[in-house]
Amino acid sequence: MDTPEKRLETFPNPAPERDYTIRITLPEFTCLCPRTGQPDFATLELEYVPDRLCVELKALKLYIWSFRNRGVFHEAVTNEIASALGTALSPRFLRLTARFNVRGGIYTTVVAERRQPGWEPAPPVSLP
Repeated sequence: MDTPEKRLETFPNPAPERDYTIRITLPEFTCLCPRTGQPDFATLELEYVPDRLCVELKALKLYIWSFRNRGVFHEAVTNEIASALGTALSPRFLRLTARFNVRGGIYTTVVAERRQPGWEPAPPVSLP
């Protein structure tokens, strides 16, 4: 049986010569409210432009699972995950959006980004 892990595994980018975007949706993120101990649920949306490494999906799932029983504020956990991914991958660009379910009539969305110094995205292409 798989268990939660704080280790992110990577593999070599199969196309390091090209900028391309990887989008991953993690709809079952859970952690605990640090004040009440009640569960918080969120959908995490990860977007990144890899440089030399990509994240291995099963390891990412187990890493995300490791927050299940931990009390942490939404802002802190989003930035912690973004930092861990940034450290493991050193991507050209990374954006993590955490959309937390309603709690007390309030929805919270936290967005954390990082980019390599000097990296600029290609201009958008508008197709007819």
